[in-house]
Amino acid sequence: MPKEIRYIDLFAGPGRYEDGNPSTPILIANHCKTDDFLRQHVKMVFNDNNYHQELKENFLKEFPEGTFRHKPHFGKSTVGNCKQITQFLCRNTHDGNHNEYPALLFIDPFGYKGIETKVLAEFLKNWGNEVFLFVNTKRIHPALENEKFEGLMNDLFPTTYQKIKNDRRYKTTVSGRLNLIIESLGQEYENLLKGKIYYTAFKFQEEDIETTSHYILHITKGARGYDLIKTIYNDFANVGTMFDGVNTYTFDAKKFDKPVTELFDVNSLNIDKLKNELYNLYTGKIISSFNLFENHHTTGLYSRSHYTIALRRLVDEQKLIAEFTDNKSHKVSVLISKDCILKFK
Repeated sequence: MPKEIRYIDLFAGPGRYEDGNPSTPILIANHCKTDDFLRQHVKMVFNDNNYHQELKENFLKEFPEGTFRHKPHFGKSTVGNCKQITQFLCRNTHDGNHNEYPALLFIDPFGYKGIETKVLAEFLKNWGNEVFLFVNTKRIHPALENEKFEGLMNDLFPTTYQKIKNDRRYKTTVSGRLNLIIESLGQEYENLLKGKIYYTAFKFQEEDIETTSHYILHITKGARGYDLIKTIYNDFANVGTMFDGVNTYTFDAKKFDKPVTELFDVNSLNIDKLKNELYNLYTGKIISSFNLFENHHTTGLYSRSHYTIALRRLVDEQKLIAEFTDNKSHKVSVLISKDCILKFK
């Protein structure tokens, strides 16, 4: 058991928006408060050079001292100019093979200043550490063409800066250029850590126009983290998106209160695409649904529910026989389980 689990927010803000609604720090703390394990084990580390005092006051008004076992930290340093933050992120927190302080780092800067990819890669080295990076593509895109921001862009893309500047000239669509930014960011961590990194983006559409404003990029070394975040992204996406190597899970604020009936069921098309891929790959083979999922899901964006539905469709099409070995009665033909054995015809 680790000594503590850390949640680190380096650009935390005041804790509440101007309309009084809670922002990320208070939302996270509310969740930790209602869970006995999290309340006892999570240490929240907040930092904001502008809203430090306001955040502390808003937080303690909602969660008085003693609410959490580990006292929250409220820093007021400038990210990118503070050696203590860099040292804190780069520190090896292992005792032998075990990380005593596994941490989730959330970075939501205004634009890109303060994002040093080499530092974040050092943080990610520790087992159990994961990163959520809020990427403002509207600011990064023009900065790549402006020499004044070359230093900041080199911090963000230390190994791919020249390549991304060159390759973006050959992307004829906005979505292609935005995807290049996201893919280059993910590739940075593989280049720096020299190993497999799983990264998944969640796209936000503008509230007033039909363009993309931000991505949340999740970065992890663990296949389990990759599985979990795809499930979460799938639950919150409200725009049908084909997983074509460019597009990803998408949320459109304009459709939040006014869902739109789309001409094509894109989610169903994704499942059919996955269904056919699995059948071609596993024809004539016997494997548990658990092992199939573990072996295959790391190759793409499909979530656990996509696999479940795709395999059930194969059963309905009589291309697959699914049998349970747990001597229990099941209402569905397939579950992702070690006890669900798949026999592909």
